[in-house]
Amino acid sequence: MSRRYDDVTRDLQRIYDSVVDQRARSEVEPWKQAERTAYLELLRREGRQTLLEIGAGTGVHGRFFADAGLEVVCTDLSSAMVEHCRAQGLVAYRQDLLHLDLDRAFDAAFAMNCLLHVPREDFPAALSAIRSTLAAGGVFYLGQYGGIVRDGIWEGDSYVPPRYFSFLTDTELLDFARERFEVESFNAVDVGFDDGTYFQSLVLRA
Repeated sequence: MSRRYDDVTRDLQRIYDSVVDQRARSEVEPWKQAERTAYLELLRREGRQTLLEIGAGTGVHGRFFADAGLEVVCTDLSSAMVEHCRAQGLVAYRQDLLHLDLDRAFDAAFAMNCLLHVPREDFPAALSAIRSTLAAGGVFYLGQYGGIVRDGIWEGDSYVPPRYFSFLTDTELLDFARERFEVESFNAVDVGFDDGTYFQSLVLRA
Protein backbone atom coordinates (compact mmCIF):
# COMPACT_ATOMS: atom_id res chain seq x y z
CA MET A 1 0.00 0.00 0.00
CA SER A 2 1.48 3.31 -1.06
CA ARG A 3 1.53 6.52 0.91
CA ARG A 4 -0.46 8.04 -1.92
CA TYR A 5 -3.23 5.45 -1.36
CA ASP A 6 -3.47 6.53 2.28
CA ASP A 7 -3.77 10.18 1.25
CA VAL A 8 -6.35 9.44 -1.44
CA THR A 9 -8.57 7.31 0.79
CA ARG A 10 -8.47 9.86 3.61
CA ASP A 11 -9.59 12.60 1.24
CA LEU A 12 -12.22 10.45 -0.44
CA GLN A 13 -13.76 9.44 2.85
CA ARG A 14 -14.20 13.08 3.82
CA ILE A 15 -15.60 14.01 0.40
CA TYR A 16 -18.08 11.15 0.18
CA ASP A 17 -19.21 11.60 3.77
CA SER A 18 -20.36 15.08 2.74
CA VAL A 19 -22.32 14.18 -0.42
CA VAL A 20 -24.59 11.33 0.66
CA ASP A 21 -27.84 13.26 0.18
CA GLN A 22 -26.66 14.68 -3.13
CA ARG A 23 -25.77 11.25 -4.51
CA ALA A 24 -28.93 9.65 -3.13
CA ARG A 25 -30.96 12.08 -5.27
CA SER A 26 -29.11 11.13 -8.46
CA GLU A 27 -30.84 9.00 -11.06
CA VAL A 28 -29.15 5.84 -12.32
CA GLU A 29 -28.30 6.44 -15.97
CA PRO A 30 -29.92 4.03 -18.47
CA TRP A 31 -26.57 2.61 -19.56
CA LYS A 32 -25.71 1.76 -15.93
CA GLN A 33 -29.07 0.06 -15.57
CA ALA A 34 -28.30 -1.99 -18.68
CA GLU A 35 -24.86 -2.97 -17.35
CA ARG A 36 -26.12 -4.22 -14.00
CA THR A 37 -29.11 -5.98 -15.59
CA ALA A 38 -26.84 -7.90 -17.94
CA TYR A 39 -24.66 -8.91 -14.99
CA LEU A 40 -27.71 -10.01 -13.00
CA GLU A 41 -28.79 -12.20 -15.90
CA LEU A 42 -25.36 -13.86 -15.85
CA LEU A 43 -25.60 -14.47 -12.11
CA ARG A 44 -29.06 -15.99 -12.51
CA ARG A 45 -27.90 -18.29 -15.31
CA GLU A 46 -25.13 -19.55 -13.05
CA GLY A 47 -27.32 -19.85 -9.97
CA ARG A 48 -25.25 -17.35 -7.98
CA GLN A 49 -26.71 -16.43 -4.61
CA THR A 50 -24.27 -14.14 -2.76
CA LEU A 51 -22.78 -10.86 -3.96
CA LEU A 52 -20.29 -8.41 -2.50
CA GLU A 53 -20.60 -4.82 -3.69
CA ILE A 54 -17.39 -2.85 -3.36
CA GLY A 55 -17.61 0.92 -3.21
CA ALA A 56 -21.36 0.66 -2.74
CA GLY A 57 -21.99 4.34 -2.16
CA THR A 58 -25.64 4.94 -1.31
CA GLY A 59 -26.48 1.29 -2.01
CA VAL A 60 -28.52 1.93 -5.13
CA HIS A 61 -26.96 -1.01 -6.97
CA GLY A 62 -26.85 -3.20 -3.88
CA ARG A 63 -30.58 -2.61 -3.41
CA PHE A 64 -31.17 -3.57 -7.06
CA PHE A 65 -29.40 -6.91 -6.62
CA ALA A 66 -31.02 -7.57 -3.24
CA ASP A 67 -34.46 -6.89 -4.69
CA ALA A 68 -33.64 -9.45 -7.38
CA GLY A 69 -33.17 -12.09 -4.68
CA LEU A 70 -29.43 -12.08 -4.07
CA GLU A 71 -27.87 -12.01 -0.62
CA VAL A 72 -25.91 -8.76 -0.80
CA VAL A 73 -23.16 -7.35 1.39
CA CYS A 74 -22.02 -3.79 0.73
CA THR A 75 -18.69 -2.18 1.58
CA ASP A 76 -17.65 1.44 1.27
CA LEU A 77 -14.88 3.72 2.47
CA SER A 78 -17.35 6.32 3.73
CA SER A 79 -19.03 5.81 7.09
CA ALA A 80 -21.92 8.02 6.00
CA MET A 81 -22.45 5.95 2.88
CA VAL A 82 -22.42 2.76 4.94
CA GLU A 83 -25.08 4.17 7.24
CA HIS A 84 -27.17 5.12 4.22
CA CYS A 85 -26.88 1.57 2.86
CA ARG A 86 -28.05 0.21 6.19
CA ALA A 87 -31.00 2.59 6.13
CA GLN A 88 -31.96 0.95 2.83
CA GLY A 89 -32.08 -2.42 4.57
CA LEU A 90 -28.70 -3.58 3.29
CA VAL A 91 -25.91 -5.29 5.21
CA ALA A 92 -23.00 -2.87 4.96
CA TYR A 93 -19.52 -2.41 6.40
CA ARG A 94 -16.94 0.35 6.27
CA GLN A 95 -13.90 -1.17 4.55
CA ASP A 96 -11.41 0.04 2.00
CA LEU A 97 -10.33 -1.85 -1.09
CA LEU A 98 -7.03 -3.10 0.24
CA HIS A 99 -8.47 -4.31 3.54
CA LEU A 100 -11.53 -6.39 2.70
CA ASP A 101 -12.07 -8.58 5.75
CA LEU A 102 -15.48 -10.27 5.65
CA ASP A 103 -14.57 -13.78 6.83
CA ARG A 104 -16.50 -15.46 4.03
CA ALA A 105 -16.37 -16.19 0.31
CA PHE A 106 -18.89 -14.79 -2.16
CA ASP A 107 -20.25 -16.14 -5.42
CA ALA A 108 -19.87 -12.77 -7.08
CA ALA A 109 -18.55 -9.24 -6.67
CA PHE A 110 -19.59 -5.94 -8.23
CA ALA A 111 -17.61 -2.69 -8.42
CA MET A 112 -18.83 0.21 -10.54
CA ASN A 113 -16.71 3.37 -10.71
CA CYS A 114 -14.84 2.52 -7.54
CA LEU A 115 -11.39 1.30 -8.55
CA LEU A 116 -10.84 4.43 -10.64
CA HIS A 117 -9.86 6.10 -7.37
CA VAL A 118 -7.05 3.58 -6.77
CA PRO A 119 -3.54 4.76 -7.68
CA ARG A 120 -1.99 2.75 -10.49
CA GLU A 121 0.71 1.35 -8.20
CA ASP A 122 -1.95 -0.09 -5.87
CA PHE A 123 -4.31 -1.41 -8.52
CA PRO A 124 -2.85 -4.97 -8.56
CA ALA A 125 -3.21 -5.22 -4.78
CA ALA A 126 -6.82 -4.04 -5.02
CA LEU A 127 -7.62 -6.76 -7.55
CA SER A 128 -5.92 -9.35 -5.35
CA ALA A 129 -7.99 -8.23 -2.36
CA ILE A 130 -11.19 -8.57 -4.36
CA ARG A 131 -10.22 -11.98 -5.69
CA SER A 132 -9.62 -13.17 -2.13
CA THR A 133 -13.30 -12.53 -1.35
CA LEU A 134 -14.53 -14.85 -4.12
CA ALA A 135 -15.19 -18.57 -4.03
CA ALA A 136 -13.44 -20.67 -6.68
CA GLY A 137 -14.94 -19.83 -10.04
CA GLY A 138 -16.59 -16.71 -8.65
CA VAL A 139 -17.43 -13.92 -11.04
CA PHE A 140 -16.48 -10.24 -10.73
CA TYR A 141 -18.00 -7.29 -12.57
CA LEU A 142 -15.54 -4.41 -12.86
CA GLY A 143 -16.67 -1.21 -14.50
CA GLN A 144 -15.03 2.20 -14.57
CA TYR A 145 -14.34 5.23 -16.70
CA GLY A 146 -11.09 5.17 -18.61
CA GLY A 147 -9.58 4.69 -22.03
CA ILE A 148 -7.02 7.43 -21.53
CA VAL A 149 -4.26 8.03 -18.99
CA ARG A 150 -5.30 10.31 -16.15
CA ASP A 151 -3.48 10.22 -12.83
CA GLY A 152 -4.10 12.87 -10.22
CA ILE A 153 -6.59 15.36 -8.90
CA TRP A 154 -9.11 16.20 -11.60
CA GLU A 155 -9.51 19.94 -11.49
CA GLY A 156 -12.64 19.72 -13.63
CA ASP A 157 -14.42 17.68 -10.97
CA SER A 158 -17.74 19.05 -9.73
CA TYR A 159 -16.95 18.01 -6.14
CA VAL A 160 -15.22 20.30 -3.67
CA PRO A 161 -12.43 19.56 -3.11
CA PRO A 162 -11.90 17.80 -6.45
CA ARG A 163 -11.25 14.07 -6.29
CA TYR A 164 -8.28 11.95 -7.32
CA PHE A 165 -8.75 9.72 -10.37
CA SER A 166 -6.56 7.13 -12.04
CA PHE A 167 -7.87 6.28 -15.52
CA LEU A 168 -6.31 3.35 -17.35
CA THR A 169 -6.05 2.54 -21.03
CA ASP A 170 -7.77 -0.65 -22.18
CA THR A 171 -4.40 -2.39 -22.48
CA GLU A 172 -3.34 -1.41 -18.97
CA LEU A 173 -6.63 -2.45 -17.42
CA LEU A 174 -6.73 -5.79 -19.23
CA ASP A 175 -3.12 -6.55 -18.35
CA PHE A 176 -3.82 -5.91 -14.67
CA ALA A 177 -6.99 -8.00 -14.80
CA ARG A 178 -5.31 -10.98 -16.52
CA GLU A 179 -2.69 -11.21 -13.79
CA ARG A 180 -5.36 -12.26 -11.28
CA PHE A 181 -8.48 -13.30 -13.20
CA GLU A 182 -9.65 -14.85 -16.43
CA VAL A 183 -11.20 -12.16 -18.61
CA GLU A 184 -14.56 -13.40 -19.85
CA SER A 185 -15.66 -10.19 -21.54
CA PHE A 186 -14.60 -6.62 -22.14
CA ASN A 187 -16.69 -3.83 -23.63
CA ALA A 188 -16.08 -0.15 -24.19
CA VAL A 189 -19.36 1.64 -23.54
CA ASP A 190 -19.90 5.05 -25.12
CA VAL A 191 -21.51 7.22 -22.45
CA GLY A 192 -21.38 10.48 -24.39
CA PHE A 193 -18.17 12.00 -23.03
CA ASP A 194 -16.27 14.29 -25.39
CA ASP A 195 -12.81 14.01 -23.83
CA GLY A 196 -11.85 10.60 -25.22
CA THR A 197 -13.00 8.67 -22.16
CA TYR A 198 -15.65 5.99 -22.00
CA PHE A 199 -16.82 3.26 -19.65
CA GLN A 200 -14.78 0.06 -19.48
CA SER A 201 -16.93 -2.96 -18.61
CA LEU A 202 -15.35 -6.28 -17.68
CA VAL A 203 -16.59 -9.62 -16.43
CA LEU A 204 -13.79 -11.51 -14.71
CA ARG A 205 -13.58 -15.06 -13.39
CA ALA A 206 -11.66 -16.11 -10.27
